[in-house]
Formats: sequence, C-alpha cells, structure tokens
Amino acid sequence: MARALPNRNKPARSATPARAHTPAHTAPAHAPELPELDRLIHERIRLGIVSALATNESLSFNDLKRILKTTDGNLSVHARKLEEADYVSCTKYFEGRVPRTQYRLTPAGRRALARYLDQMEAWIRVTREEE
Repeated sequence: MARALPNRNKPARSATPARAHTPAHTAPAHAPELPELDRLIHERIRLGIVSALATNESLSFNDLKRILKTTDGNLSVHARKLEEADYVSCTKYFEGRVPRTQYRLTPAGRRALARYLDQMEAWIRVTREEE
C-alpha cells in the first residue's frame, strides 16, 4: 500500500504561536539626509587625478602615473572617463619622436570637484554630529 508523502510546499506547523519579528535595534526617528556623491569622481584613481590637477596647472601622463602609483592601462581608462565627462582635457603631442600626453582640469571638472568636496564635508559633519 502507498503512503502519502508530506506536502513540501506547505510550511510545517509549529506548536508555538508565530510571533511578530521585532528588530533588536530600531532605526532612529529622524535619519539624516546625506547628499548623493558624484560616482564619477568618487572612485580612488579618478579622485586622485582631479585632485592632482586641481593643484597643478597641468600634469603629464607619466607625472600622474607616478603620483597615483598606478599602471598605464589603469590610468588611461580612468582619465578617459574623466575626459568623456569633460572634467579633464587631454593634449597629445610629440617632443621630437617621443609622444607626450598632458592633462588639465577643465572648469566643469573644477566645479564637479568643488561639489564633491562639499558633499564629503556634509557627510563628515553628519558623522561627527552622531558621535
């Protein structure tokens, strides 16, 4: 004779009544409103590029690579993203037969960095107020 198998789609019944889940820690009544960070600048290498260019009129590719301690490929990819956003300008030229690449922070890049720094300062203020 065949036995009936338990229905695996139904939850098993418990002898104890179900309790409402109460979290051990509840969120504060008023969570601070934090500004959205500029994700384009927030990445470490890109932040390094715009920061270095903010304090220098221009920097060569090799200067940036040395300052940021990164590889050619990594710097190229991140610099290109900043170029596409019009945060940095790139000038390529030859010195004799040697190719050179020079970067400058654009006015749009300078404004974006200033906004980013304001956003970070707001995060810092909120964090310090919570201590």
